Amino acid sequence: MRIAISGAHSLGKSTLVWDWLDKHDHYIREEEPYRALHAAAYEIEFRQACTCLHNGIQLFYNASRVNRYHSADYNVIFDRSPVDYIAYSQYTANYNTTDIDDDFVKLMVPTVRDSLRYLDILVFIPMTDLYPVAMEDDGIRPIDIPYRDEVDSLFKEIYREGRFDVMPDSDAPKFVELWGSREERLQKLEQQIKDIGLP
Repeated sequence: MRIAISGAHSLGKSTLVWDWLDKHDHYIREEEPYRALHAAAYEIEFRQACTCLHNGIQLFYNASRVNRYHSADYNVIFDRSPVDYIAYSQYTANYNTTDIDDDFVKLMVPTVRDSLRYLDILVFIPMTDLYPVAMEDDGIRPIDIPYRDEVDSLFKEIYREGRFDVMPDSDAPKFVELWGSREERLQKLEQQIKDIGLP
């Protein structure tokens, strides 16, 4: 089972990954690309300051890791999906502050679409008024609430309205939206896997 957790920052994606691993310790955890690259001394900016290099290297890191697990026999969970870099890049493109523009975002789509064939489940964690998630300052993630709000809106355009048409025509992953308490998110994901008959 190959699972990727997607959505704006500070909404509980990493928490879900760690909760999943606590109950399913036979899974491999794939680190969030920003953290993996930051640990390797790559300097990556956020918001209106990120560039084609910053987001391009994160996308290709993520996509290359996803593509590595070419068989559904693998049990792996990704903290972020390739789709995430379309949403974050479009945010920056909307401000026209760096070399990231609409054309750059469109160029990302084929790589994203191709890599999604190597996932079994794509989980989107949206913002919801029913289950608000407080912004956490971990010293890495931006604590800019409007930034998170705008990026979440872009994710909803991608996943709910079909913007960019990211899903492949064949071998597309099962798409799931999750919200609720930590326990509810975990239970819902486990139930989704049972429903489609995957191990």
